[in-house]
Amino acid sequence: MATSSPFPPLPPHPPQSGGPAEGGVLRHAHWWQHKWVRYGALITLLSLSGLVILALVREQTGTEGFLVGLGLAVLPVPLLTAAFRWLDRVEPGPWRNLVFSFAWGACAAALMAIVANSFAVRWIATATADPAHADTLGATVIAPVVEESAKAAAVLLVFLFRRRDFTGIVDGVVIAGITATGFAFTENILYLGNAFGTDQLTGDGGIASVTVATFFVRVVMSPFAHPLFTVLTGLGFGIAALSGERQRVRRVVLPLCGLFLAMLMHALWNASATFGDWGFFAVYGAFMVPAFGVLTWLVVWTRQRELGTVRDELPAYTAAGWLGPAEPYALGSMRARRLARQYARRHLGRPAGRAVAQYEAYATSLAFLRHRGRQGRGGADFVVRERELLNELWRRREVARPALEHASRLAAPAPLPVYGAYGMHGGYGYPMGAAHPQPGYYGYSGYASPQPQASYGPYASPYPQTSDTQTSDTRTPYTQTPYTQAPAPQSSYSRPAPHQS
Repeated sequence: MATSSPFPPLPPHPPQSGGPAEGGVLRHAHWWQHKWVRYGALITLLSLSGLVILALVREQTGTEGFLVGLGLAVLPVPLLTAAFRWLDRVEPGPWRNLVFSFAWGACAAALMAIVANSFAVRWIATATADPAHADTLGATVIAPVVEESAKAAAVLLVFLFRRRDFTGIVDGVVIAGITATGFAFTENILYLGNAFGTDQLTGDGGIASVTVATFFVRVVMSPFAHPLFTVLTGLGFGIAALSGERQRVRRVVLPLCGLFLAMLMHALWNASATFGDWGFFAVYGAFMVPAFGVLTWLVVWTRQRELGTVRDELPAYTAAGWLGPAEPYALGSMRARRLARQYARRHLGRPAGRAVAQYEAYATSLAFLRHRGRQGRGGADFVVRERELLNELWRRREVARPALEHASRLAAPAPLPVYGAYGMHGGYGYPMGAAHPQPGYYGYSGYASPQPQASYGPYASPYPQTSDTQTSDTRTPYTQTPYTQAPAPQSSYSRPAPHQS
């Protein structure tokens, strides 16, 4: 097992993403390699796609139909977005990824689907001289392939270019679900707008109108249809993200399998309209609802496993002195996390609440990083990434630790285990009085003890001293602690060999 300095020197000029580097210094960077150029090109592409899709939908539905469709189609969007964001609460990804995914689904993917579907249906109708057959074939074969491929492109882009934010199943589900939510939003505008136009021509209104029927089927009964299809693709990418870098075949085959399943379920859903008067309800009850239930259970179970990973991995950093004794439990409980944010916000204001939320996110990322490292998937930048996360935690420790300790006392169902805190009852997983595990005992430990210079918990806390059931109204303005690097640890850091799992 190789050893290296716990704080290896960083390159003086880290290479920019995507550019050629020699010794950590970017040389001869071209204008298209700058980040602002890539962001500008992406924003321009999505904006142009949005304008074109807006013009196409408005042309088909008319201005009045477009406004009605827009007002009705937006209703399920906040609910679906909140659901996927809730799934991502353990290690929330950056908002920019979600904004990109929604914009891609609503603009780029919808535009590709409309253009490709229309072209394919017209070509089939011309070649076969059978427009009815062309419409059926387009809905059951062409549309699933085109639409799921267009939505999968967003998941692929995040997987390739935001790899640090894409680490597991939940990330794949969230990115895929948000992309499909954007796509369904645009598609619902088109369908509801056309339904309203039909009612205007026929004079129908009320419950018997086509608009109400379309709204009931697409928004009330099946708002999760498109997210459900694309989530299968996201599962494939999520499982691929858990694979090692040397498992290249698996990292390619699994996303393709997920995409194929998404197309298959999408085709079955579209074909239900051809199965007779009750075909839609049969497919809905026999396939859609059970699949939705199974996938929901799988994602919630995965989220609980992520919380277990946090509780299992962080005690190594408690034993090394980086985290307080109560923090592994508090950070592994969503209720304790929420209580900690509320406690900080109540006593020190909103900036303190945000600091605690950031502390929770960085600690979770640290736990997942260590978990991947113990499985041989830490990556070449493991040491640098771990150092970054520990320094971010160190910046916020004085605000976050008292809040987390308070939350752990309120949320703990029983006396908390002591995770190897110095001077207390032994190490994590050991009976009271057992020998304290030394840094490196866990096989892939974090840095050694930084010898913290400030006491934690209720001692010297920046919060007013209160009991667990009574809080003070005293508020102290919170100011962001200036960035200071954590003190250098005193012992060496151990990494496993690349072949170890």
